[in-house]
Parts: sequence; structure tokens; C-alpha cells
Amino acid sequence: MRVGIYRALAVLATMTALAGCVDHANAPVLLPVGVPVNPPVVAQSICVTDGNAMYDEAKKQYQLRAQLTGYAEADALEAETTARAAAHRQYVACLSGQGYRALYAN
Repeated sequence: MRVGIYRALAVLATMTALAGCVDHANAPVLLPVGVPVNPPVVAQSICVTDGNAMYDEAKKQYQLRAQLTGYAEADALEAETTARAAAHRQYVACLSGQGYRALYAN
């Protein structure tokens, strides 16, 4: 029984120590607009996941369009630019739906 408690404490201590390693330097500050639906941490997590899914989908759609139009090889830079723009639009739209506005530090 005590071994289980010590293991749980060791895991908790490790998780706490590793949580300090996460880089939040480039994360935006979320300003509440109106009445937010979720706390900022939850909204950020949801919207980053939405943005990542949109990034993957936009890249896939770009490749499909390139195949349909007959381009043997798609332009990698244009595919990346298109996917990043789609992901950012999705992220901003999601934050807006959650009741926040992103403020980026320069």
C-alpha cells in the first residue's frame, strides 16, 4: 500500500517538474470578450487542437487539388503557407467562439 502511495507521489513530482519545461513564450494572451465559455487554459487547448486539425486537413486538400489539376508535384511552400493560414483562421474563429481574443506580443 505504501509503495503505491510513494509511486503516485513520485509520478506527481515528476509531472510537476516537467510542467515547468513547457515553453509558453510565444503563446498569445487571451483577452476575454463578453462572457467566456471556458477558462483560458481550456479554450487555448481546444482551439489549438482545432487549428492543428485544420492544418492537416488543409495540407491534404492542397495535395488532392494538385492531383486533380494534373500537377505531378505540388509546391511545398505554397502548401505550407495555405495550411498555416487555414489553421490560424480556424484558431482565431475558435477563440472567438469561446469568448476570447488573442493578443500577440511583438
